Amino acid sequence: MEERYMKVCVVGTGYVGLTTGVSLAFLGHQVTCVDLDQHKVDMLNGGRCPIYEPGMDELLAEAAGNLTFTTSYSDGVPGADVVFVAVQTPSAPDGSPDLRYLRSAAESVAGNLDHDFTVVVNKSTVPIGSGNWVDAILRESFAQRADRPAGCEFSVASNPEFLREGNAIHDTLFPDRIVIGSDNPRSLEVLNQLYRPIINQTFTAPSFSPRPDDIGAVPLVSTDLASAELIKYAANAFLALKISYANEIGQLAAKVGADITEVTRGMGLDQRIGSRFLQAGVGWGGSCFGKDTKALIATAAEYNYSMPIVQAAREVNDRQRLIAVERLQDELRILKGRKIGLLGVAFKPNTDDLRDSPSLDIANLLLARGARVRLHDPIAGERFKREQPDLAPYFSDTIDALFDDCDAVVLVTEWAQYLELDWSKFVGLMRTPILLDGRHVLDADRMARLGYKYLAIAG
Repeated sequence: MEERYMKVCVVGTGYVGLTTGVSLAFLGHQVTCVDLDQHKVDMLNGGRCPIYEPGMDELLAEAAGNLTFTTSYSDGVPGADVVFVAVQTPSAPDGSPDLRYLRSAAESVAGNLDHDFTVVVNKSTVPIGSGNWVDAILRESFAQRADRPAGCEFSVASNPEFLREGNAIHDTLFPDRIVIGSDNPRSLEVLNQLYRPIINQTFTAPSFSPRPDDIGAVPLVSTDLASAELIKYAANAFLALKISYANEIGQLAAKVGADITEVTRGMGLDQRIGSRFLQAGVGWGGSCFGKDTKALIATAAEYNYSMPIVQAAREVNDRQRLIAVERLQDELRILKGRKIGLLGVAFKPNTDDLRDSPSLDIANLLLARGARVRLHDPIAGERFKREQPDLAPYFSDTIDALFDDCDAVVLVTEWAQYLELDWSKFVGLMRTPILLDGRHVLDADRMARLGYKYLAIAG
């Protein structure tokens, strides 16, 4: 199939929307990103990225000729071949996704459609059936327009994302697979064409994200709407299950005297299992796993079906944060008045995203038990101070200040900056040099030789 460039509109400039828009513009498509936040739009039009994502600033600069940002749907939707809707879908109190932003976006898109055929793509993670729901909103809103143009057709598709924050550009340009779902064959053809440069890997890779040597043609899964929507939830839930399973085995390993890193290494060498997402530690966080597992359970409940395995994965993950605190209490006996340092507030390295970060729960649990808490992060500090005003007074701008007079330090986020610390420099600053490795990434023997009492979350 011959490649051709398209006019694309992306609604929403969060992690998913911004990465999608900038990457497609880099590939040569003409992209307009719509966001109602004027400050964010002004930043992006000025070449400044509102999120921390490695390589995004560079890609933004390289794609600038094909990329514009606006607060107006009328600047992006008219004439677009494809409109991606990538707005937030936070969890409602009952666990189901809150779809108010998706509804608003769909209504605004419908009010500006004028092309002979436009594919409106759900890029946000949405519950099964949302494609049909969005299609109904589009058609109802479009029918109410007094100025609706003749010959304008549109169709809804699902194109779930599988991005890892911190690796979003690589995962977009060199994905494991691309999933597209629609009940309209013409929509599938348009999206197949849109992604042809990635499928065939015919583009010149950016210098900061070279093409992997082993990549070939990228598999394209072309399916119906419901299947595409379920693929996203099923994939994220399975990854969450793997992490929670490793953590559950880790607690058993601690009781029987086994080394969980050796156990998971032995498991991961089995090609049926694989080594990824088997790292025991304080558990998963971020915007996806918690929200998506909760939404999957809520969706199943609508059909009078329970998902005890997925529910158990959530419970195990919550327990890991409490276990970190209990390990410190077992060692220190009394937490009241103790100074505890937490290294890392972002939920994972290479991002400043704090959503569902284990560090936040651990800090609050420690404070509730009377501990004096200090936190540090090499990248997420400013965002932490803005988004966590109750915890902001406990943030240390320097690592030295965190270690000074500490009774224990917990490695929560495995930033490279922490792994490469001159740990020998800090042991003398602590009142009691207790080090809890929340990610099983430090060399226990080396830490012991340096004078730390090394503890791990699991065996």
